[in-house]
Formats: sequence, C-alpha cells, structure tokens
Amino acid sequence: MAIATTLKSYLDKRGVEYDTVEHTHTDTAMDSAKSAHVPPYQMAKAVVLEDEDGYIVSVLPSNNRLNLAWVSEELNRDLKLATEPELRKLFKDCETGAIPALSDAYGLKVIWDDQLKHASDIYIEAGDHEHLIHLRGDDFKQLMESLPHSIISAGKEWSRWVWE
Repeated sequence: MAIATTLKSYLDKRGVEYDTVEHTHTDTAMDSAKSAHVPPYQMAKAVVLEDEDGYIVSVLPSNNRLNLAWVSEELNRDLKLATEPELRKLFKDCETGAIPALSDAYGLKVIWDDQLKHASDIYIEAGDHEHLIHLRGDDFKQLMESLPHSIISAGKEWSRWVWE
C-alpha cells in the first residue's frame, strides 16, 4: 500500500514535501523507528482516544508513554482509549495499528505533544506496517500549528516514577 490515499491527498493539497521510508514489517511505532533507523523521538505516534464528545488523536514521540490524565485535564474531557473496531472505521484506508499522526486528514481532532516541536525531522506511519512518511520538522509544525498542544507524554523512566 505504501501511503494511505487520504493522507497522500492531504499532504499534496497542502503542498508539503515528503518522502517515504520503507522498513521491515513492524507492529508498533517504536519498532518502526528502530527498523527504519530513525531516532525514536522523531517518530510521531498516534493514540486515538474517545469520550461522549467524540474522538481525539494524541500525537507524541514514539519513545514516550501517553499520560491519559494529562490529556484529559488539558482538554477538560474524560478520555479513554478507542477500540480496535472503532479504529478500522475511522481509518478505512489504513491497516489496523498503522494510524497516521496527521489525523486531521481524516477529519479528527488532534492534540500533539510539545516535545515534537524541537525535532528537525518527523516520521509518521504512512498507513501500513512497512512505510513511514518523512517530513521536515518545520513542515510538521506548520501542519499542526493551529491544533491544541501541550506536554501530554513522558519517557518510560519518568512516567514509571510518577505512577509507582
């Protein structure tokens, strides 16, 4: 598949330059970063959340853990993880688990982690488990600038310390 048609159309309409990076089949964004030899802090993963007001996609570095309480507090919502069947309905042209971080392409609300602001390059899932989209960090920030953002995640060591 290489790149989801919805995502390709979104990027092309906005005139964003990008390239694709092929890698071996992986199941997680972190594994995709490793397979593609991409620094994990430059790999933006998407985590879909929901509540009675609908869906929102949290975008964060692949080496971080989403802090659900921080996202819920930031948005004043009571969010939980969306289910796999819901993801298949929302991202019809993507393989399950390969959700593009530019989820506003799918008409979904997005909140992104401020830690992604500092990356010179950003990589996101292209819609399958063998390809990534590579964007310049400035292009990623421009696409995300009007969307809410905050610190919504932390590295494994820090988040473990908070909860233990």
